[in-house]
Amino acid sequence: MGTDRNKTIIRTSIIGIIANVFLAAFKAAVGLLSHSVAVVMDAVNNLSDALSSLITIIGTKLSQKAPDKKHPLGYGRIEYLSATVISVIVLYAGVTSFVESVKSIINPQTPDYSTVALIIIAVAVLVKIALGSFVKRTGKRVSSDALVASGSDALFDSIISASTLVAAAIYLIFHISLEAWLGAVISAVIIKSGFEMLRDTISEILGERIDSELSKAVKETIAAFPEVRGAYDLVIHNYGPEQLIGSVHIELPDTMTVEETDILEREITQKVYDEHGVIMAGISVYALNTKDAEAAAMESNIREIALSYPEVLQIHGFYLKGKAVRFDMIVDFAAKDRTGVYNEICEKIKNAYPEHDFSIILDSDISD
Repeated sequence: MGTDRNKTIIRTSIIGIIANVFLAAFKAAVGLLSHSVAVVMDAVNNLSDALSSLITIIGTKLSQKAPDKKHPLGYGRIEYLSATVISVIVLYAGVTSFVESVKSIINPQTPDYSTVALIIIAVAVLVKIALGSFVKRTGKRVSSDALVASGSDALFDSIISASTLVAAAIYLIFHISLEAWLGAVISAVIIKSGFEMLRDTISEILGERIDSELSKAVKETIAAFPEVRGAYDLVIHNYGPEQLIGSVHIELPDTMTVEETDILEREITQKVYDEHGVIMAGISVYALNTKDAEAAAMESNIREIALSYPEVLQIHGFYLKGKAVRFDMIVDFAAKDRTGVYNEICEKIKNAYPEHDFSIILDSDISD
């Protein structure tokens, strides 16, 4: 799967490079001959798209390097670094274009459109629509955020190019030149796009919340094992689009032996990888009371106390042994004072059961 995916990304990127270089050449020639700043700026945008595709290829190639001692989990995250470089290039292209557009607003030139020039721009619009649709569709198929973003950008470029045709029509009909102003607008759109790309890739590198559908699916797969009474605290780290490393807590009856637990953990690890492509590097265990009738009633009452606070999302890992009680409590990140809510609930529970010793962990809402 990984090899086929990388080949598809590279092949699609090469198509994007060829198409964008041809479009840039055509638009640059048309823009210079007709003294159209907007068309020249659009050509610059096409060149930045071609360069982005080239960097995507380089990043994909480097990400295929085999794991080594220094990077035992491989080089998959290079794809995110290449996306960061692309974002900076797009921003630079946008700023440069904006500066040139402002110069043209201050010192305007009269555009000179020909029928051939307008036909070329119209053809460029159609090519961008076809290219954008193809790249975006391929990106979704191989789960490549870079290709999806590139395809979306191409589709948006087609709208920008179409607006150039509108400006040309306005000039030919009303003799009002909007070229420099349109060039400034196009530059602003490029800058906005580059900023959003940079923001998104930095967010990926920082570590985003795992996709809700994936986290729920993994938990359902684990909870489907008859011995498992609950799956909690699922953490999935992304070391590249196809390198997901996870850990989870599972709740098991306190009657299970270490041998039984070991066999179960191996089965869970294999099934999660087969069904979701996630490598479960760690599976920790919460013990579930099966021989203490008092535990069920106590857990129910404590759960009622905790969940009476809207900031509390869940309690799990409850276990009672003698007078010792332990469990985890998840308080929503949106709570104004997570620690304050936690302390207040702990105080209420301890007052309700003064004879018991509590170990209550303030847990985070890591995954859905």
